[in-house]
Order: sequence, then structure tokens, then C-alpha cells
Amino acid sequence: MPEQAGWTLDELVGRVCAALAGAAYPGSPNGRVRDLPDRRAVRWYTTTGLVDRPVMQGRNAIYRTRHLLQIVAVKRLQAQGYSLAEIQATLAGATDETLRRLAGMSAETTTEPGAPAAVPAVKGRRSRFWAERPAVEPTIDSADTVTALAAVSLPGGAMLLLPARPDDSDIHAIRAAAAPLLEFLADRGLLSLDDRSPL
Repeated sequence: MPEQAGWTLDELVGRVCAALAGAAYPGSPNGRVRDLPDRRAVRWYTTTGLVDRPVMQGRNAIYRTRHLLQIVAVKRLQAQGYSLAEIQATLAGATDETLRRLAGMSAETTTEPGAPAAVPAVKGRRSRFWAERPAVEPTIDSADTVTALAAVSLPGGAMLLLPARPDDSDIHAIRAAAAPLLEFLADRGLLSLDDRSPL
């Protein structure tokens, strides 16, 4: 039987768990986040854009090195106390080398047999502008803060990414300025504002 280029979802989850095993991974700092992801968590990460979509071979989803690096990086950043919004901002457009550094994995431990390191583009699909490499590489400085991108959460699940971390007065002003736009989007059915209360 020829070697499979990549892994099934179960094989990927096993590799993620193996990569996170050991003293270098302290696990979740609180009880709200799983220490190790399961199949459902990986699917959710894919749906939310934290992890690239798998390559489809017929009806089978195949995961590659980049998927492994993304998930391990997400779990390591969660263990450091980062929110998923901060992690998403940090990982947006990250190269495989950046992911490998954040995941704490070497190239030798992440290569699958017979497959390229990166997931190939699917012919006929439009490019995903949000997955392209940003002009400024997101980084985490020695104080463990996001220095290149900061996220401001808005009602209805909207999020604003900024090149610098705003202070409390900036966040209040941003939310106040965004209120009319969010109301307009909700009125047009493009955003769900459950409470419709002032920001």
C-alpha cells in the first residue's frame, strides 16, 4: 500500500497530543480550555479560521504539516493565557517557520511521508486575502504581548484588528464610533446584534 500524503483527523489529533506531551507544555492555565484538542476542537478551529481547511481526497479530509503546526501553536499560546482572538490575530498569515517557532517544533518532527510541507492551493478557488502574509509579521515580544496586531471585540461577533494595542479610552471610543455601522449591518441582516443595546 502506498504511503498516504498526510494524516486523517484521528492521526492528526494523535500527533498533536504527542507534540504537546512533556514538561515543555504546561497545559491550560484555567479550567475553561482543554489541555489537548479532540476531533471536535480541530473541526471548530477550522470553522473559525484558526486552522486551514484540510485537503480533500475524494471524501477523505487529509491534514498536513501546516495543520499540525497551527494546532500546536494555538494550544501553546492558549497555555500562555492568550484569548482565541489574540491568537487568531497573531497567526493570521503566519509562515510555516513562524508557526514552527510558536509551536516549539523542529522540521524533523513535523514532516509527514511523501507530502509537501504546505497545503497546496485548490485550483479554481478564489484566494483568501485574510490568509496571505501581512506586510508586518505578527510577533510576540519577550513580555508575551501581541506587538504587531491587537484585536478589539465588538457586538455581534465583529472584531477590529489594529496595528497597536489600544488603551481603555481608545476601546470605548472605537465601540462608540462603530455603533452606527453595526446597527446598519444588523438592519441589513449582515450581522446579528442580539441585545441591540448601546455599546
